[in-house]
Amino acid sequence: MEDTGKSRIIYRYSQAFKMKVVSDIESGKYTIEGARKVYGIGGQGIIQKWIRKFGKLDLLNKIVRIEMKDELSRIKQLEQEKHQLESALAQAHIKILTYESLIEVAGKNLGMDLKKNFDPKQSSQRKSKPKNKKRD
Repeated sequence: MEDTGKSRIIYRYSQAFKMKVVSDIESGKYTIEGARKVYGIGGQGIIQKWIRKFGKLDLLNKIVRIEMKDELSRIKQLEQEKHQLESALAQAHIKILTYESLIEVAGKNLGMDLKKNFDPKQSSQRKSKPKNKKRD
C-alpha cells in the first residue's frame, strides 16, 4: 500500500460541545442542518445521535399510527385467531408424536416394524374396488 502523504483527520467532539449543539437546536436557535453548518460538523446523522443521547427527543421524527376502531378490533381478532391456530398446530404435533410412539411400541410388542409393513396403496385399492357383484 502506498503512502500518499495525506492523513485523514478524525474529529472527536467533547460531551460539553455535543450538549451545547443539542441545546441550541432545542432552543430553536438552529435547525439540525443549520447547526451542522455553523459548527462545521460532518456527517448527516451524527447530530441526530446526539439528540437521542442528550436531548429531549421531541425534535426527531416519530411514527404515529392512526387507526379506526374497527381496524383495531380486527387486528385483535386476527391475533386471537392466530394464537388459536398456533395452539391447534401444537396439539396436532403432540398427537402425531403420540401416535408415532404408539405405533413404535406396538411394533416392538408384536415383533415387527409396523411403519414398514404398512402399504397405503393396498388400502386405497380396497376402497376403489367396484361392488357391482349381484347375488341371485
